[in-house]
Amino acid sequence: MCSHVPTCPNSVSADREAAHVISAHPDQGWSLLCNGVVLFEDTGLLLPDGSVVAPHRVPVAA
Repeated sequence: MCSHVPTCPNSVSADREAAHVISAHPDQGWSLLCNGVVLFEDTGLLLPDGSVVAPHRVPVAA
């Protein structure tokens, strides 16, 4: 799917969020990455196979 040089990480790589954004929808809170991953603003992910990765951002200290 990716035509970038160097190639972006695939959807099963640990660094999959480093792929290029190909469609951003900040008004709706999500972006589509070139590896087929949907990245949500809360850091949750929807992978191309339909599996979900729970949000993993670190809470801000009070």
